[in-house]
Amino acid sequence: MNHIVKTVLVAACLAGFAASVDAAEWPSERPIRVLVGFGAGGGTDIVSRVVAQPLSELLHQSVVVENKPGAGGSIASEQVAKAAPDGYTASMLSAGHAISAVMLKSLRYDSVKDFAPVSWVADSAFVVVARKDFPANDIKGLVALAKASPGKLNFASVGVGSTQHFAGELLRQMTGMDVKHIPYRGTPAVVAALRAGEVDYAVELVHAVLGQVQAGDLKLLAVATPQRWPIIPDTPTVAESGVPGYAVLSWYGFVYPAGTPQPIVDKTNAALKEILSRPDIREKLAKVGAVVHVSTPAEFGEHLAADVVKWKDVRDKAGLQPE
Repeated sequence: MNHIVKTVLVAACLAGFAASVDAAEWPSERPIRVLVGFGAGGGTDIVSRVVAQPLSELLHQSVVVENKPGAGGSIASEQVAKAAPDGYTASMLSAGHAISAVMLKSLRYDSVKDFAPVSWVADSAFVVVARKDFPANDIKGLVALAKASPGKLNFASVGVGSTQHFAGELLRQMTGMDVKHIPYRGTPAVVAALRAGEVDYAVELVHAVLGQVQAGDLKLLAVATPQRWPIIPDTPTVAESGVPGYAVLSWYGFVYPAGTPQPIVDKTNAALKEILSRPDIREKLAKVGAVVHVSTPAEFGEHLAADVVKWKDVRDKAGLQPE
């Protein structure tokens, strides 16, 4: 055998052996860092902290949540994408990760290929909510009004390129409505605009507007999820309301850098599966409007990739330019 080829083969075998040893001993070396691309108190942060403590107990190693806010979560994502694939750096991604993939030109990582999916963790629901005196009570009524008065209706979001914006744009594209988009700075501003009658409707997280709906200050038209949502079981989905195929989820999922040994991925997945089966964990997530969603690494990876393709199509049809 050629000496160079033999050397390469031996090196490859040793590298594979080292990886297997590391995976078997993991996580004995140091704490596991879970980077969160948003500030403390937000949905991604809360979901991360709900699972971090029990994950520490099951893995017999500290799991520390670190907030790295900025650039739509991409600062944290880049750090994870470029970290050593040794199981000691992870991230809790949110649905906005897929939006950033199609709207930020400055990304220095591949939003799919540079991550090793571990598990879907939870979902939150978006709803279509309108000002309280809006003439329509459901999606069919909204579409009818929009088509009767092209260009007259408008919808709000927390900003151009946000998940809420894309969810509203997808609804516009799938129904053929001629409506205007009005961006605001954050959910409180959107809710205030709806209450003041400055805008007609918005797509927002259910837990951010449910109190206003229950008080009669806003009107709930539909839920954007694939199936009806547990806390509002009488509210139909957008798909049920005449827009078949429409579905938008606010999801959360756990990832490592690409190349992380499969035994580490599988061990973490098994731990998360056990954690997410616990009633107390489900209850804690429910308090922030989230519902447990257990998956295999492959299932979550497929969803992430599909979401990027989906939002790229919406972006292109809307004529939006990445910034």
